[in-house]
Amino acid sequence: MPAKKLHTARSRNDQVALDFRRYVLRKDREIVGRIRSLMTAIVDIAREHTSTLLPGMTHLQHAQPINFAFHLLAYAAMFKRDIERFENSAARNSVSPIGCAALAGTPHNIDRVLTARSLGFESVSVNCLDTVSDRDFALEILFNISTLMMHISRLSEEIILWSSYEFRFVELSDAYSTGSSIMPQKKNPDVPELLRGKTGRVYGNLMGLLTVMKGLPLAYNKDTQEDKEGVFDSVETAEISLEILREALKTMTVKPQNMARACKLGHLSATDLADYLVEHCDVPFREAHHITGRAVARAEALGCDLSDIAYEELRAIDDRIGEDVCGYLSIEHSMNARTSEGGTAEVRVLEQIMYFDHYLNAQGYDSLPDV
Repeated sequence: MPAKKLHTARSRNDQVALDFRRYVLRKDREIVGRIRSLMTAIVDIAREHTSTLLPGMTHLQHAQPINFAFHLLAYAAMFKRDIERFENSAARNSVSPIGCAALAGTPHNIDRVLTARSLGFESVSVNCLDTVSDRDFALEILFNISTLMMHISRLSEEIILWSSYEFRFVELSDAYSTGSSIMPQKKNPDVPELLRGKTGRVYGNLMGLLTVMKGLPLAYNKDTQEDKEGVFDSVETAEISLEILREALKTMTVKPQNMARACKLGHLSATDLADYLVEHCDVPFREAHHITGRAVARAEALGCDLSDIAYEELRAIDDRIGEDVCGYLSIEHSMNARTSEGGTAEVRVLEQIMYFDHYLNAQGYDSLPDV
């Protein structure tokens, strides 16, 4: 009977490798689709806030004025790299192990290339001894998910900060936050906190499989039975995290007035004064830096932001400063002055939105192996 011949030229070793590889390739494709959906939500929010002023920070200290769209699009760029990692992994690992049998191939007259094509793979593996023990594809999806979750965690951390009373830049919807058990006035950002915490979980799965694989001799060993639980858990965690983060962002309330008010703290246009001195007064930047420092100290003494300081005060510090300096020190001008490619000027941010729109509307997703 033909059914009795089904086991011919097959082993559990190459069949398990086949099934697991097909699962990982399918999940590469599905996760890419979810990342694209999250990116779409981010770009849609950014589209509404290209002129919404926001303090740009370094060391979590106010640095230079940017706009909220610019900040959000930084995460769109991160998630685009995540997509590229999953796509590259899928292309690299679209390799059929079937026909390798236990470890050394088979004496039966089989057509591995035909089988690979029938299963949706791009090619067959080169060396059967490597193939049955290879779990690089599993490690890759765990690494890709870990990097993705790191990006999710960074955005979650910012949402947590932004929703605090100290910032009040955003407010999470009730559906994605919780009340306190004893303090009725509180609105806790539990969802982004959980997303932040899930990141450590997937890191553990990656380290677990790396540790399993580090000392295994060729070829198959039963240790590799530990390869699946961590992958299944990380895939589920990533899929849920992407869905819930997208919905939390879509239902989040942005508070532009609070963001703009925060831009008046920390003298965000200080660099603009230094740049003005260099460009309009022919002052070396090192000297301009010192002059700006004195101007900031004077603004501090007056209890005002540098963007609001009177021209007479600046003139008293250095008589080379012209009256036109006041226009350069406004927060709006400072944000829009940064017109280099990739900068925060509104005109450049609109270009970035067009770039991501084009990327998201392209058909690259459909080019992933469909196995």
